[in-house]
Amino acid sequence: MSAMRFLYLAAAFFVLPVNVSAADEISFNKHIRPILADRCFICHGPDATAREADLRFDREESAKRKSDSTGNTAIVPGMPNMSEMVSRLTESDPDLRMPPAGSNLSVSPEEIELIRRWIAQGAKWERHWSLIAPVKSSLPKVRNDAWPINEIDHFILDRLEADGLQPSAPAEKERWLRRVTFDLTGLPPTVKELDAVLSDESDAAFENAVDRLLNSRAFGERMAQEWLDVARYGDTDG
Repeated sequence: MSAMRFLYLAAAFFVLPVNVSAADEISFNKHIRPILADRCFICHGPDATAREADLRFDREESAKRKSDSTGNTAIVPGMPNMSEMVSRLTESDPDLRMPPAGSNLSVSPEEIELIRRWIAQGAKWERHWSLIAPVKSSLPKVRNDAWPINEIDHFILDRLEADGLQPSAPAEKERWLRRVTFDLTGLPPTVKELDAVLSDESDAAFENAVDRLLNSRAFGERMAQEWLDVARYGDTDG
């Protein structure tokens, strides 16, 4: 297992919304919804008590409906220059620009361009990802077809080759075990775990090590820690 392989796998999960080439189709769920949820829902979302201008960006019909008070439409599919949303995001007057200056929120020029392109492409709305049945992706064709070990490796190598890069050499077993153990449990490997990997000369040595870690109590505690952080848990206040 190489350092470069870990790097690209991490990048696949933590890629920023603005990293989209000019030829790509903009996805509402992947690129647009996160911006709206983070910067717009506070005033134009599901909370009726905080909602402004009777406009909701969490509902397609509201976002694409002409305003009764102004006659403007926030999102006009295929016409970003006619969309009030784009006008407000690019407004030079701070009293009219959105998000409001007092909100301490802002939308970057790259994000505005993403929204503009999404509207120009038709402003296709998507249901929440949890309500969409997953579709198995076909494996990309790679030049070095001897390198991938599993399906994920094909996608990593495809990106490496697109960037003109080559995979780095596989890590030694000791270094690999240290990486995967910290990743799955937050703890360094024990001597017993290291001996088990070093003595396992089968083709499934790495898989066996990962299975042991996934079945460990430490893995459950590590995952619980993530959810406790999401829930803003604190020992002092629950």
